[in-house]
Amino acid sequence: MTELIVYDRSGKQVGKYPIEPADVAARVDKQLLHDAVVMYQANRRMGSAKTKNRSEVSGSTKKLYRQKGTGNARAGSRRSGVRRGGGHIHAIRPRDYHYRMPRKALQLATQMAIASKIRDDEIVVLDELAFEEPKTKEMASILAALGLKETSTLVATEKYDVNLYKSVRNIERVTVSTVGELNALLVLKPRKILVTKAALDAIKAKASCKDASGEKGEV
Repeated sequence: MTELIVYDRSGKQVGKYPIEPADVAARVDKQLLHDAVVMYQANRRMGSAKTKNRSEVSGSTKKLYRQKGTGNARAGSRRSGVRRGGGHIHAIRPRDYHYRMPRKALQLATQMAIASKIRDDEIVVLDELAFEEPKTKEMASILAALGLKETSTLVATEKYDVNLYKSVRNIERVTVSTVGELNALLVLKPRKILVTKAALDAIKAKASCKDASGEKGEV
């Protein structure tokens, strides 16, 4: 049984958390993880790139010179795509790159991503993390105490906390998310995940709930 060390806000060890990657996902399918990450990245694309074709660039449509007798290759309008300043022959048009994978596949990919972080020892467990008011400096000191000062980190919590969100948002390379909003890209992109015990309990509970109903655990 793998035991993750539980830390307090000062970086002191206060206990251990027993968990195995199999408690979250029975296996890790790299192809499914790749497909999910590519989908999330594609859905972030603006798709607003555009270039002009020959009907959209400025310039006369008059034939440049007569068809025969000049010794030159025949030429039409100066807007032609083969001439400098002409329109693009295969012009780029705005497009929508958005697509969706099956919901259960995405849920399973998220579960596998978390299991891979547990397997690779890239999860740091904190006993609790809450602020009475936004304190970016205090949050930065917590990350430093846990050895995450120069590391890209995802802070995962059980529920949304506006004070925690405001304390994290101005720290470079640190993001925050609730368990319900996690996806494969959010989990895999940072080097480390800082998760509270309550959030880890919620992840295990969802996985075990699905396993009890005869399905693979989902997050």
